[in-house]
Amino acid sequence: MSDDKDLAELTERARKLFSGPVTFLKSAPSLQFLPDPSAPEIAFAGRSNVGKSSLVNALVGRKAIARTSVTPGRTQELNFFDVAEPLRFRLVDMPGYGFAKAPPKVVETWRRLVRDYLRGRVVLKRTLVLIDSRHGVKQVDLDMMEMLDQAAVGYRLVLTKADKIKATELEAVHAATVAEARKHPAAFPVVHITSSEKGMGIDELRAAVLGDSEL
Repeated sequence: MSDDKDLAELTERARKLFSGPVTFLKSAPSLQFLPDPSAPEIAFAGRSNVGKSSLVNALVGRKAIARTSVTPGRTQELNFFDVAEPLRFRLVDMPGYGFAKAPPKVVETWRRLVRDYLRGRVVLKRTLVLIDSRHGVKQVDLDMMEMLDQAAVGYRLVLTKADKIKATELEAVHAATVAEARKHPAAFPVVHITSSEKGMGIDELRAAVLGDSEL
């Protein structure tokens, strides 16, 4: 019973925190532009067009704090957002991966930036790897998970756009994603199901993010 009470308290603290000040801090096109590691960081990773910016916006309860675009791969830098005042932690919107239209040289630059950030950022507490519910785990997602495993960075798998498929299909995708998570040493065993549009799973994910930031 105490676990339920603790979770309820964490969820309420997270709700209050995210309804307070959340501000864009800066974009970092390379490691030298990273902000001082003065606060815990929670990073968001995912394929282009997985709904990453929409999920960040849903978590903070604002429509456009993170840019959304119909053009996949628009986020080409690490974007940092300060949560609460005084600062409690930062959200980091990472460049989308799996984009087909970007020149190979640009893709390699983004990949190196993400890899170096993941390997060397002491204050990084958790990465959320977003998976499109309509498609499930793809090879590019497995590549990112492997990168996180190698960097020994703990991560959560988060299914997005859950409102876009039937309940039975969602159940199957969720089960398959949980099974995949079990194969990876750095993956958290619980797979979150979310819909930015409908608000599904947002409260639970807020609580998870706050809990991870306090580790």
